[in-house]
Amino acid sequence: MRAGAYRFPVADGVVFGTPWREALAAEVRRGGFSRVFALVSGSLARAQDLEAGLRAALGEAFVAIHSGIGAHSPRADVAEAARRAHEAGADVIVAIGGGSVIDAAKVMQLCLAAGVFAADGFDAIVGGGKPVHGQELATRVIALPSTLSGAEFTAFAGVTDTARRRKERYQHWQMTPLTVILDPALTRDTPAELWLSTGVRAIDHAVEDLCSINSQPLADAASVRALGLLGRALPATRRAPDDLAARLDAMIGVWLSMVGSQGGVEKGVSHAIGHVLGGTFGVSHGVTSCITLPHAMRWNAPVIAERLPEIAAALGSPGADAADVVAELIQGLGLPHSLGAVGVTRDQGALLAELTMQDRWTGTNPRKVSGPEDILDILKDAW
Repeated sequence: MRAGAYRFPVADGVVFGTPWREALAAEVRRGGFSRVFALVSGSLARAQDLEAGLRAALGEAFVAIHSGIGAHSPRADVAEAARRAHEAGADVIVAIGGGSVIDAAKVMQLCLAAGVFAADGFDAIVGGGKPVHGQELATRVIALPSTLSGAEFTAFAGVTDTARRRKERYQHWQMTPLTVILDPALTRDTPAELWLSTGVRAIDHAVEDLCSINSQPLADAASVRALGLLGRALPATRRAPDDLAARLDAMIGVWLSMVGSQGGVEKGVSHAIGHVLGGTFGVSHGVTSCITLPHAMRWNAPVIAERLPEIAAALGSPGADAADVVAELIQGLGLPHSLGAVGVTRDQGALLAELTMQDRWTGTNPRKVSGPEDILDILKDAW
């Protein structure tokens, strides 16, 4: 008999299909906020003049805007943003951008609580030396995503320690943004590869949740629906980038793909390898899943056989090999799908494998990973 527990996130909700300025103004009023600090993607801010939009939406409640968060949210960038928010006296952070921006905003909440405004201060937060993990966070986040990374739906975030070339996980029970606003118009200027590859990342979430060692009924249902939406919407947005209805379908697919992450469903080795590819080798967040997911599915196949037909059917190919369906979808989207394509060479495989063994989700992979040699076996055809 199945047993488990699902914990709902500490968040207020999701607003979708409403123009972002209107939705944001309503959420700021509802929360009683008076000093809004905006952390934004620099490229998106330039493309859509976000500052003007924020001023029009929020009036005097808008106090500052900041960009400059690098890929994988480097410590120094997050610390600088937290310092700026502190100086502005922010009572809420509005994060507009992709996963790196939203992860940075989420960890800024910890920095503000602990008074950490320099890169070397993060060691204390990671080690539990600062009294932030049990206390309530005074400053919360409203998230407006422009990619499909899904960072806006979780109570954890990744920040990169560039000195050690390692991506670190931060977690707090209140870290999930208070409100997520999904407006596909915000995503029109997102580069195609970034949009599509982060969509594959969402497929990775759904697949690994369905195959998880602690899969949950609610997450199972949401993951199947997510695969259906993403499997149709991603090719549709590649064919017609201005199709806002398809873009919103993809965003809703991401939301559903994160139900398992919100409820504590453990991921597997596709995510574990992806963390190392991102934090150590600099591969973009979504592209890591384009490389790892089909190979992880094939390696795990002996122990997830009952799930694979469900995955293939959800993606619109009943009776087909699920890993092949995923691989063909990735290739059909024109995305990088080999380690060689992103500059990771075979002689770097040993380091990649060793570091992957240190990731927490290697230990929760549905098929036991006994050592670095198994990681290399998973990736044997990935070059």
